[in-house]
Amino acid sequence: MGQAIAAVLNQNGLKTIAALDDRSERTRQLAAAANIQDVGSLTQLVIESDLVLSVLVPAAAAEVAKQVAEVISNVGKQILYVDGNAIAPQKVKRITQLIESSGATFVDASIIGPPPRVSGRTRIYASGKQANELQQLQNYGLDIRVIGDEVGQASGLKMSYAALTKGLTAISTELLIAAHRLGLDEQLWNEVSSSQPELAAILTRSIPSMTPKAHRWIGEMEEIAETFKAVGLTERTFYGAADVYRLVKDTSLGKETPEERNRKSASHTLREGPLSEIITILSDETAPN
Repeated sequence: MGQAIAAVLNQNGLKTIAALDDRSERTRQLAAAANIQDVGSLTQLVIESDLVLSVLVPAAAAEVAKQVAEVISNVGKQILYVDGNAIAPQKVKRITQLIESSGATFVDASIIGPPPRVSGRTRIYASGKQANELQQLQNYGLDIRVIGDEVGQASGLKMSYAALTKGLTAISTELLIAAHRLGLDEQLWNEVSSSQPELAAILTRSIPSMTPKAHRWIGEMEEIAETFKAVGLTERTFYGAADVYRLVKDTSLGKETPEERNRKSASHTLREGPLSEIITILSDETAPN
């Protein structure tokens, strides 16, 4: 996601940089492919930036914000920090306090849709008193939509939306594995294809593309659980969804990179065949002893 956002900004005339010290070779290759310049350290990144956009796995959001806040305090530079991570509103508010105490300004953002490689498919929602500053990136190829001046609104929208999309993928993955183990996968899929053709089409796309991302979605489900708990709803549904993604993460499919999965998916026709194969692998590799 970060690579694709940077590529759009680069193509529209902005310079993007990243602090790639201690990052993986894959991350370095993705950055180079998008024309993102490696400045090495977070200190150098803050020195050279006007805006820092944090797009990470949810578990890393708070720690990276803490590190950046320390650098901002030491450097003494006025900067805009945008948290675009899939995290609970209450966590975003804690990060806001951390960033603003360093002297920087803060915007809460949420990214809905795929990486913005195709125009019109990705929205970045923003909230907070400085959200209009982020909206200036609309002039550089991104779809930025300000929805309010309260930090937590953008993240709350992301949590609610991802609960639908990624929650549905988790539930569907689990029930398809269950049907496979009951010897009813063909009968179930025939029924879904017949009575719920729109759902069948969604699952045929979403489950194959989910497997290499499952490790990232564990934390996202946990953030949704905490979001729902904070508003008086049960957190159990999405801790269960996190368990499904935890199961997928440890399979051979979960260990693939998105690039590997895309290459394999491209070699199939978009029918139930590839999905059936994926469910069989997931079922066999996670079967109890």
